[in-house]
Amino acid sequence: MSYFPLFMELKDRDCLVVGGGRVAWRKVKVLMDFGARVSVVAPEIIPEIGELVPVQLLEREFLDTDVQGRTLVVAATDNEVLNRRISGLCQEHGIPVNAVDQTQDCSFIFPAYVKQGEVVAAFSSGGQSPVMTQYLKAQIKPVMTKELGELAACLGSIRDVVHSSVRTEGARKHLYEELLQLGLHKGENPETEEIWNVMKKYMEQE
Repeated sequence: MSYFPLFMELKDRDCLVVGGGRVAWRKVKVLMDFGARVSVVAPEIIPEIGELVPVQLLEREFLDTDVQGRTLVVAATDNEVLNRRISGLCQEHGIPVNAVDQTQDCSFIFPAYVKQGEVVAAFSSGGQSPVMTQYLKAQIKPVMTKELGELAACLGSIRDVVHSSVRTEGARKHLYEELLQLGLHKGENPETEEIWNVMKKYMEQE
């Protein structure tokens, strides 16, 4: 069965990664890319994890209480039994958990993704084929430019004024589509005057 593609807000949320090796390091980087506050617990933690500031380092054995209050948990140790135990604890407390390379012990999985600003494209094969998801990631990368992320931010910045000034949902949709095409054609954000000229056209519609 395929996984439901849920996007979760992680900014300033407490997340836990159990494990101190290269696999844990990769997961920490992903979580930090989305603004999470990350704690890492393991008896030994590689220096690369310590260089990812700010990360809370807990250089000791995992304790059951470590999962309390976490938004999500990643079990990234090389001990399959420990990973399964962590997964069980999280599921008892309703905490989303990923046990690396143990799909049966996961309530969520990490997709391959491309991120530009607030725009994110993510791909999953349900854990069946990482090669496939990396292929899809490579295909979308040329489209997911820095300019696209900036254009999305531009359109987002005018949402309130558009909603209050343009009466119907259909007109607002066409307005955003026109501004999107304008920005894509220019290769940069529309100027304020260009945005206003497009808006005036739709503000006049009943």
